[in-house]
Amino acid sequence: MDEVRFEPGLIRALLREQHPDLAELELREVEGGWDNQQWRLGPELAVRLPRTERAPSLLRAEQKWLPVLAGRLPLPTPVPVRVGEPSALFEYTWTITRWVDGEPADRVPITRADAAGTLAGFLGALHRPAPADAPVSATRGLALASLRDGFSSSLAAVADEVDGDHAKEIWEKAVAAPAWDGAPIWLHGDLHPANVIVREGTLSGVIDFGDMCSGDPATDLSAAWILLPEGAAGRFFDAYEVADDATVTRARGWAVLRALNLIAIGRNGRLGRTGGKPTWEPAGRAALGRASA
Repeated sequence: MDEVRFEPGLIRALLREQHPDLAELELREVEGGWDNQQWRLGPELAVRLPRTERAPSLLRAEQKWLPVLAGRLPLPTPVPVRVGEPSALFEYTWTITRWVDGEPADRVPITRADAAGTLAGFLGALHRPAPADAPVSATRGLALASLRDGFSSSLAAVADEVDGDHAKEIWEKAVAAPAWDGAPIWLHGDLHPANVIVREGTLSGVIDFGDMCSGDPATDLSAAWILLPEGAAGRFFDAYEVADDATVTRARGWAVLRALNLIAIGRNGRLGRTGGKPTWEPAGRAALGRASA
């Protein structure tokens, strides 16, 4: 993750090679990122270079599908405006996107309850039937029963620090709930605090669509507990309108799973371990508390 780093000189050389009209804009590295390393390019753009094995395919998915979806989404998104192709300088694809202004929620949490309506409006616009060739994920949008091993390992990783029995109870109820039987729905797939942008206490943008896929909307609806402040989940589901009781139950199970992952990755960061993100631990603990309330 953060251990793979590219120097600004490479970015400048790639711009001169493929997008010379943008090559002299100010370039500033942006802290954070998981699969990609990012720089701000001038006042309105950003450059993203893949640094994990799976990252190039995620960028290709963004390049293909986010421009199709962005026009109907009511919040700013990092829409690709230029594509970087593999070359002798860099062997993978890379992207120039629109910059989404604000701070990620793992650093500046959402505090306003009216963000529930903003999030519901965003997901209501996104959650439409996906075409047959939409991406399908092996870890998102699918039946929770297929992720039992992942839940068990995530819980074991932090079992000494959380109420494991209560988390497991919520999870088992979610697994037992009726499965999604509708058409596959477009999903963001990775709505956690580092992938949304906050301004003035509320949700102001959504980023990192590399895991976008089709399937059960409960995956995204877990954001009601992962992102929103205490007590706002009910307001969110009232505004979203179309989630039945089974979908809400599955969404809560997804929230517990994702919160455990955030805590584990955050704790790794606190302990100085590879791939850790220290700002994710408090975000994960808060999310688990909300989902378990």
